[in-house]
Amino acid sequence: MDYESLWAGAESLLDPAIHPLSNLANISAYIRFTLPDINWSGFYFLLDGVLNLGPFCGLPACISIPLGRGVCGTAAKLNETQCVPDVHAFPGHIACDCNSRSELVVPLHLDGKVVGVLDIDSPIPNRFGEPEVAFFTRVASRVERCLTDNRTIWQL
Repeated sequence: MDYESLWAGAESLLDPAIHPLSNLANISAYIRFTLPDINWSGFYFLLDGVLNLGPFCGLPACISIPLGRGVCGTAAKLNETQCVPDVHAFPGHIACDCNSRSELVVPLHLDGKVVGVLDIDSPIPNRFGEPEVAFFTRVASRVERCLTDNRTIWQL
């Protein structure tokens, strides 16, 4: 997979001058429909200790996830990227889409604090490795810039 070419497309959809919701919706669709073997991509944002569903592309999803629960809640609570080869083996996994088999979740930060996560699911076991972690960490960093540059609009 040519992640440098994919980055050029992702970067063009993450413009800090544009409203963050537009950026998040577009990048969710880009991930879902451009990368192979992805069945869900999107965002959850932290409010009062709970991750709340944000823009996404895929089947309907869980609306809220407590910190520390599931892959997303664990990534947010630990402030660590979670790359899970088999979600069925992950303690406390929340199955929003029964077809998901592997998951990659990258925390999002504002002023050094976790404010949400980028969540990507695949129906293929062990779909994500180091190249995907590096690519999605880069995407998350650009998303953080979009949130930072628009904090008065975003209200985080």
